[in-house]
Amino acid sequence: MTKWLSADEQQSWRSFITAWTLLNHQLNDDLQSRHGMTIADYEILVRLSETEGRRIRMSELAEATLASRSRLSHQVGRMETAGLVTREECTEDRRGSFAVLTDAGWQALVAAAPTHVTGVRTNLVDVLSKSEFKALGDACQKVTAANDQVSFYGA
Repeated sequence: MTKWLSADEQQSWRSFITAWTLLNHQLNDDLQSRHGMTIADYEILVRLSETEGRRIRMSELAEATLASRSRLSHQVGRMETAGLVTREECTEDRRGSFAVLTDAGWQALVAAAPTHVTGVRTNLVDVLSKSEFKALGDACQKVTAANDQVSFYGA
C-alpha cells in the first residue's frame, strides 16, 4: 500500500524540487552567458582539474558526474571540439579511454570559477543561515548515502 505524502511533506518536496530547478537554471545560465559553457561542462572541468595529471578514465568521470557513459561521451566530444579536453587511449589495458584537461580547458575553468562560486554564494549560501546551510549539507549527505546504490551510469 502506498504511503502518500502528507500536506507538509508534499509542500517540502515541491519546495525542494522548485529550489533545485531554479538554482541549477541560474547557475547554468550564468556560466552559459558569461563563459559559453554549461554547468555540466563546468563540472567535468572541475573533476578533471582535481585528478592527478588532470586526466581520468571516462567510466570514472561518468560515475563522478552522475552521467550515463553515452551522455558523457557526447558531451566530452563537444568539449573536445571546443579544445577544452582531449581523449587518450588507455594504454595499460586498452579498454576505454581517458578524458584529459587541456591548457585551454584549465584556462576556461579558471575564468569561469569566480562566476560559479559567486552564483552559489549569492543564490544559496548567503540565502541561508550558517546552521541552515550545514543542515542542508547534512541532509543531502544522508539522501546521497541512502541512494548511493542506485546505478544509472550504464551505457
